[in-house]
Amino acid sequence: MRLLILGGTVFLGRALVDAARAQGHAVTLFNRGQHNPDLYPDVEKLRGDRDGDLSALDGREWDAVIDTCGYVPRIVRASAERLADRVGHYTFISSISVYANFEGDGPDEASPVGKLEDKTVEEITGETYGPLKALCEQAVETGLPGRALIIRPGLIVGPHDNLDRFTYWPYRIAHGGDVIAPDYPDMAVQIIDVRDLAEWTIRMVEQHRTGVYNATGPQDPLTFADVLDACCAVTSSDAHIAWVDEDFLLEQGVGPWIEMPLWIPSSENSALSKTSIRRALDAGLTFRPLTTTIQDTLVWAMTRPVDIQWRAGMRRERERALLDTWRQRQGAG
Repeated sequence: MRLLILGGTVFLGRALVDAARAQGHAVTLFNRGQHNPDLYPDVEKLRGDRDGDLSALDGREWDAVIDTCGYVPRIVRASAERLADRVGHYTFISSISVYANFEGDGPDEASPVGKLEDKTVEEITGETYGPLKALCEQAVETGLPGRALIIRPGLIVGPHDNLDRFTYWPYRIAHGGDVIAPDYPDMAVQIIDVRDLAEWTIRMVEQHRTGVYNATGPQDPLTFADVLDACCAVTSSDAHIAWVDEDFLLEQGVGPWIEMPLWIPSSENSALSKTSIRRALDAGLTFRPLTTTIQDTLVWAMTRPVDIQWRAGMRRERERALLDTWRQRQGAG
């Protein structure tokens, strides 16, 4: 299969390249060359800019394309229209954030998606990201009717994660000591290893699947405590999880999800981590053990520069200060 990947050098993109090559497919990358330009020296690279310069795609044909980096409908529409007569199949990587709400038992693929009052908005914020992705989906389906596969991942984790929203926990626990965590151990967690997502996506493309699929995991329920316990088991460190009251963390201005990765306060009653993946499971989505994901993520994280600026997680000095304040309050009580 001749496969074009829009992006292809960051996290999911590189996992897709690895998965496609492992199956013997001929891969071409189209990107600006701004991230890891020396990666995959033996893979064909086309340089351009999705926002205005798609000329490198002209005069070429591929069996399928995977769009890993579409966020603005206007730009995705341009790519879809340009490739409509050059590819047989178009996969768009969307997000479960497209859903209008996360209440009750959680959304499935038929649940309503978010909408923008002003469809010309292109600024990506916490409020616009999901609705913009939904409009991108529409642009692909309109440009290639009957030939579009829409994949809506949840939180993607594993080696080369450039957002750190999962990596923080194996890395922090491996360094031992008292590890602060919100006292919500039974909070539902949904994550998917980037390699599981990539390998399944390639299989879906090979089968010419179309339609919409939520793609997160695992298959069986997973809790926050399960994740931290697994991190402790894999690292064999002397880490001790200090479960701290959620109200205290919120009072101290601790930011859910980013500063305290994976955490969604119980007061929000979000079903974000209860998204239905039945359709993807029926289509062959499988998962490697959580311990494997943790081990491989940690091995990769340990190769990064010690002074790297983490994009998620709590600084150690802040963690120590919070624990001191919490313990003083507990003692006073």
